[in-house]
Amino acid sequence: MSSTPRFGGTLRLVGPGGVDHIDTASAYYATSAQILRALTRQLFAYPASADLSDPAAAFTPAPDLAAEVPTAENGGISADRRTYTIRLRDGVRWNSTPPREVTAQDVVRGLKRLPNPVSGAGALHYFTSTIVGFREFCDAYRAAFEGRAATPAAMAEFQDSHDIAGLTAVDDKTLVFRLLQPANDFLNILATGFTTPAPAEYDAHVPDSPEFRRNTLSCGPYRLAEHADDGSRLLLERNPEWRADTDPIRNQYVARIAITVGREPVAVTQRKMDAGEIDLAWSYTAVSWARPKAGQDAAPRSYPGFALNPYLVFNLRSPNQRGAVGKIGVRKAIAHAVDKVAIGEILDDLDAPNTPLRSVIPVGSIGHRDFNPYPTPDDRGDPAKARAFLEEAGYGDGLSLIAAVRDIGIHLKVMESVAADLAAIGIGLEWRKFTQAEYYGSALSDPEAGRRGDWDIAEPGFTPDWFGNNGRVIVQPLFQTNDAPGTTNYGGYSSPVVDALIEQALQEPEPAKAEELWHQVDVEVMKDLPIVPILNFAAMTSRYHGKRVRNAVHVPQIEFFDMTNLWLDPPED
Repeated sequence: MSSTPRFGGTLRLVGPGGVDHIDTASAYYATSAQILRALTRQLFAYPASADLSDPAAAFTPAPDLAAEVPTAENGGISADRRTYTIRLRDGVRWNSTPPREVTAQDVVRGLKRLPNPVSGAGALHYFTSTIVGFREFCDAYRAAFEGRAATPAAMAEFQDSHDIAGLTAVDDKTLVFRLLQPANDFLNILATGFTTPAPAEYDAHVPDSPEFRRNTLSCGPYRLAEHADDGSRLLLERNPEWRADTDPIRNQYVARIAITVGREPVAVTQRKMDAGEIDLAWSYTAVSWARPKAGQDAAPRSYPGFALNPYLVFNLRSPNQRGAVGKIGVRKAIAHAVDKVAIGEILDDLDAPNTPLRSVIPVGSIGHRDFNPYPTPDDRGDPAKARAFLEEAGYGDGLSLIAAVRDIGIHLKVMESVAADLAAIGIGLEWRKFTQAEYYGSALSDPEAGRRGDWDIAEPGFTPDWFGNNGRVIVQPLFQTNDAPGTTNYGGYSSPVVDALIEQALQEPEPAKAEELWHQVDVEVMKDLPIVPILNFAAMTSRYHGKRVRNAVHVPQIEFFDMTNLWLDPPED
């Protein structure tokens, strides 16, 4: 089998996926990240790897837009570790008309767009808790648009007339960040998709609107050539402004990437890959975790860590059934009703390791400890205890809740299992089905939908944004107070105790003490029970792919193959 890259051809993907957002100000879902890997650049990024068993190689951010890793020796990090100077590499260009280089001002614009009131960032806390003045900028942004229409012109005017105190574009190629306190994971934060630069053209569009998507610019190896308004088809083509010598992370082997959203079973998708009709299954929910067939060159099976996947989240804002899920007794009843092992058996069909999870921080993330505040026999559920909690909460005659459900096979099966467990204790579920993109892009992340009572309970999953030094990556996005549009704190959970512990952990320089604080966050969250953790689920493994796919390397942070680094043999369409 040749190891020499082949150029050309169309990489064909089919599956039930869909992007939550194309706009990097709000994109926060693995399937979106898979596409944005090809369209965008960040200050730092994770190189694709054929072997995820080496954390130093797989989890260390490398320079992307940045010309080098800042250190004390090269003047990039100050002696007190609170000032980072990032210099951009030359030659990275937008496919604008006319083409022009990406500048430090573009990076600043991208970061200023994160708290926009239309479609904001799900992990805003990464920035408000590290960069001087970012929290104040976000607060002022929200205040400016209370009761005011968020037009493109008004948002651009606010961003242009307000600065973030700790973020400066010194010149076209130099950024300076000033931190509230040293943050030894700051480069990991700068490797998230939220640090993607934004060209001035984006000021003319509502964030992530259809107009925005039709006018998306690229500084990566591919450009967005087609995006159906209903999300059913995406086509990426080579970006003629990309140059290999300016990008140490990506390549541009295939000529096109064609994605079609379909709802066929995994087995059908596999047969199509075997027959050479398609090359990859679109989205991780459609992918078989089965071992590659003999002769395929997929990477070794390795698991860098585990996701909190799935879990049940309660809409604590919901007025339904006298605010039922806002009552701790109802939440305890549901926690004791769920058969976690049965759900694990459903996901065994994906051939990925999973174990019952009894608290919010999964295995492989800092702060995880095996403690079990709501035990049931063998994690199979305890209907008698669950019914007792329901009676104590005042719902002895039962109740009916609204479940937000992804209309995808494996997720339907999981919710069917949950529904059966809840029916056994007197809780009925009214299902409201959503596509994958709708589920994360609007249904769960819209606080107003929560306040309307559009849903009471849902079954999402969450994979850590990075592994290794990652104490903040579960608890900040999911549990720190955040009621803004685009939030990943889907249920509107807010605890002054948890917020204070998170801030204390972020400021703790001693790793062992910080780990203890992250564990204490886990303990406090579980006391309030805003979610029911169900499984530790393997965050990464080798994936099944079509027989002409070569160099099937992975990016654990996006849970998929790196489509910019694989090639096709033969490349003919």
